[in-house]
Amino acid sequence: MAGEGKYRVIQWATGNVGTRAMRAVVEHPDMELAGLWVSNPDKAGLDAARLVERDVGYEGTCPDTGVIASQSTADMVATSADCVLYMRQGTDIDELCQLLASGKNVVTTRGDFHDPASMDPETRERIEEACAAGNSSIYSTGSSPGFITEAMLLPIVSMSRQLDCVTIDEYADMTSRNSPDLIFNIMGYGVSVGQFDQRRVDYVKHDFAASLAQVAKAIGLEIDEWRAFGELSGANSTVQIAAGTIEAGTVGAQRITIEGVKDGKPRLRFRANWYCTTDIEHDDWNLRESGWKVVVEGGTPMEVNITFPVDEATYPSVTPGFTAHRAVNAIPAVCAAAPGIRTTADMEHVLARFS
Repeated sequence: MAGEGKYRVIQWATGNVGTRAMRAVVEHPDMELAGLWVSNPDKAGLDAARLVERDVGYEGTCPDTGVIASQSTADMVATSADCVLYMRQGTDIDELCQLLASGKNVVTTRGDFHDPASMDPETRERIEEACAAGNSSIYSTGSSPGFITEAMLLPIVSMSRQLDCVTIDEYADMTSRNSPDLIFNIMGYGVSVGQFDQRRVDYVKHDFAASLAQVAKAIGLEIDEWRAFGELSGANSTVQIAAGTIEAGTVGAQRITIEGVKDGKPRLRFRANWYCTTDIEHDDWNLRESGWKVVVEGGTPMEVNITFPVDEATYPSVTPGFTAHRAVNAIPAVCAAAPGIRTTADMEHVLARFS
């Protein structure tokens, strides 16, 4: 660690998750903010504290950090830092290789590095060469995928000696999300129920199949193939949500399933149940409040339920922290790890430190 025994951290991008991560770094007893890269030119030139106040909210005034937002990759590469929290939209392999080769470890909420074996061989080789040059490591994590598909799943299955199937159901109630473009145009709610866009299924599959494949390899669970499919369900009645109106008969809920199959039978399964109403045609989906349900079938059957006990108004502002905070907490473990592309299965536990 550089400087006063604290980890020096560069925050890369300041969307919902990135800004919360930056605030967590500023407030962390063992970290200091060393640099800030932004994609939006309107943010360039501002002290990081102003972005924390504006985009996350802060009681009173956040003290100046002395760290000024920059759009220069070269400046960030030249900055002395132990780790970069890489949270931009899209993955730029060129800039990542520059950061890693300069000796900076990287923790990212991008899902490209969950399972090194399934990466594009050329990309993997470039990243590993950069890690070797900089004696650095890179790690993908977050809440989902990440926490629920790896960090939580590994100890759950450690109770078993016969494992038939594990199913992770994720439930996300979208009714309080006041983002009309996201809800109606991007996610496709409120339109006629038709065929699921396979491109969206494949997008989800990319990250989740890699995350589950990492676990399968770690526990010696053989998988023949990874399958993915999407389902849509119409609303039984018209409902008003924060983003607008969902008319009866239009898409009110959707489900994407990613499953690893052996001999024609699912062994590891993730289902994303996202909905704007629970009053839907498919009542067998058994939609419930936001959170996760993990069901283990085999010699040690289990059911684990996780929910988020916050009110509807608070929920949208709380959820980005589930992704951001795990990434921040992972910094010490990644900095201590051997060079290369690291995974939850091969790295020391991610521990939160509060004082």
